[in-house]
Amino acid sequence: MDHCHTAGLISLELALEKLLEHPQPLHETETISLNDAADRITATDIISPINVPPFNNSAMDGYGLCFEQWDGHTPMPIVGKAFAGAPFLSSLPAGSCIRIMTGAPIPTGVDTVVMQENTEQTEQGIIFTKPIRKNDNVRMAGEDIAQGAIVLPVGTRLSTAQLPLIASLGIDKLTVYRRLKVAVFSTGDELQSIGVPLQDGQIYDTNRFAVRLMLDKLNCEVIDLGVIPDNPDQLKQTFINANKMADLVISSGGVSVGEADYTKLILDQLGEIGFWKLAIKPGKPFAFGKLSSAWFCGLPGNPVSAALTFYQLVQPLIARLSGHAQWRPAIRFKVKTVSDLKKSPGRLDFQRGIISTNEQGELQVATTGHQGSHIFSSFSQANCFIVLERERGRVSAGETVEVEMFNYLLKSE
Repeated sequence: MDHCHTAGLISLELALEKLLEHPQPLHETETISLNDAADRITATDIISPINVPPFNNSAMDGYGLCFEQWDGHTPMPIVGKAFAGAPFLSSLPAGSCIRIMTGAPIPTGVDTVVMQENTEQTEQGIIFTKPIRKNDNVRMAGEDIAQGAIVLPVGTRLSTAQLPLIASLGIDKLTVYRRLKVAVFSTGDELQSIGVPLQDGQIYDTNRFAVRLMLDKLNCEVIDLGVIPDNPDQLKQTFINANKMADLVISSGGVSVGEADYTKLILDQLGEIGFWKLAIKPGKPFAFGKLSSAWFCGLPGNPVSAALTFYQLVQPLIARLSGHAQWRPAIRFKVKTVSDLKKSPGRLDFQRGIISTNEQGELQVATTGHQGSHIFSSFSQANCFIVLERERGRVSAGETVEVEMFNYLLKSE
């Protein structure tokens, strides 16, 4: 291991453990319309007020009968029809059947539906051409969801997979946690806001822009405090103001070891730092701590490092604070690399990669190319992280590596 460069650094696993140890979910809730509930987090269990389906109904287009009354050969006369929304309201006469369509309520006296492909029509009625079983093709009331059942537990993020389900129950109001308030700012005399001409030595503040995009996807209420110059008094006042307004404060830059990196010094005055400097690459200078009331995350100044540490560390913290109990990190799995990968032992390395399938239909991964922490264009090409173990060195094409697919925060499509 390269001890000269890893002394005092903590692992990603320990950082996540420390980061999630004390923060608690929001307590404040609000009741909102189902139409406004996309990406919100449930603050109560969603309990079904009805059975789904609400009545026994046909799973097929076909013919409904009483199973016990079919003798195996005598045609059954058709005495009526049942459609979804237009049920057969009478009891089924003995020895007869009805024409029934998918979704139609099962009438009294019917317990079995035979699909129309397995029937033959004669002048005397319907004959069933294949063996039938009692209750065939009948959907029972509550078969999908029983009345009183917990449909979605507290802490569920609501999206296109959950909201139509809630709508099918007739629920139009939901109790959710309020949106997390996140104050965001960047530090550095060299930074210029997007849209303003650059002066000598300046670069555009892309980090704050990227962080805002991810916070929007996480449905946070963003308080944008802009770019703060390398002035310790002004930076300290910004932290004081942000602490009053937000549940979480995120800064970008100023957590390294340069002469103008004041963030760590100010945090020591206003709060406490839980950890600083990680054994990961990119993203070593990441700080986490607590101000008097708000939590704090200090992202590195390099764009790739800022995006990576937000993804791997801030994302699970926001999930915890927002009450998103169902959040889970992306699953990692092993594939072969078709690229040589540069790496030195000492830090867990997250390289940007492209997962694809070869001619044999097998998954493989390739590098996006140069992995410098300033090469943000690599994210626009990548769809995964290649996660190289802390003690691992160079990797040759054909070796097996671990990959982690991007979730919706970083997906380009």
